[in-house]
Amino acid sequence: MLVEVLRRDGGKKYPAAKLKRVATGILELLEQDHAELSVALIGNGEMRKLNARYRRKNYPTDVLSFPTAQGMPGGVLLLGDVIISVDKAKEQAKERGRSLDEEMTTLLIHGVLHLLGYDHERSVQDARIMGRLEKKINIALCDRRRLQV
Repeated sequence: MLVEVLRRDGGKKYPAAKLKRVATGILELLEQDHAELSVALIGNGEMRKLNARYRRKNYPTDVLSFPTAQGMPGGVLLLGDVIISVDKAKEQAKERGRSLDEEMTTLLIHGVLHLLGYDHERSVQDARIMGRLEKKINIALCDRRRLQV
């Protein structure tokens, strides 16, 4: 399993090693041991542009996912890209009374689940399923000491 983290603009100050460890834990929990994942940490300016281009919404969002789901030789699966606005994560963490690490983990879990085909926007039932799975993963990460809250 391989996790690559790219940091630009507002994402440069967030520690890549910490997020990489959490991402690896998420993939293990989801039994994606042969998967590769790319995570980009960016600022609100770049996120607004991406959100406008791909979702036609001209404001920064917290996380975007771009699935690849292509197989490679040796059974490796390229899951795709999760892009997180660290600026937006900081805003939301403050609003929700949680740490930035907790918010980043929540967004990463959410993004990875989208790569695996979960979509909370399809229906109320799908939103419940995805929400429960997000909570389950978060608890399991804490239990495995990948995340401390």
